[in-house]
Amino acid sequence: MSLFGAETAADATWLVIGLLGQLMFTARFVVQWIASERAGASVMPVAFWYFSLIGGTIVLIYGLHKLEPVIILGQLPGVVIYSRNLWLIHKGRQVDARTDS
Repeated sequence: MSLFGAETAADATWLVIGLLGQLMFTARFVVQWIASERAGASVMPVAFWYFSLIGGTIVLIYGLHKLEPVIILGQLPGVVIYSRNLWLIHKGRQVDARTDS
């Protein structure tokens, strides 16, 4: 008997990893929604980018393990963009900290 195609313990582990990645990726929308509701405007909190990076990376690793080109090509550009956005945010904070001193 298999559950969602997972016939071995290793398959089940990879299924859980993939689902965890998707859950993290989905959580970014919840974080953004809550932040926007609190601000009364559409905002993009830094946590959104962290959830995007972590979830996207996990799903990308899952796709690489499964050799699924649709998942790989769908997640790879996003992981690069999320990383770049976080780098720019932290770079901007460093510049702000230097100008405030």
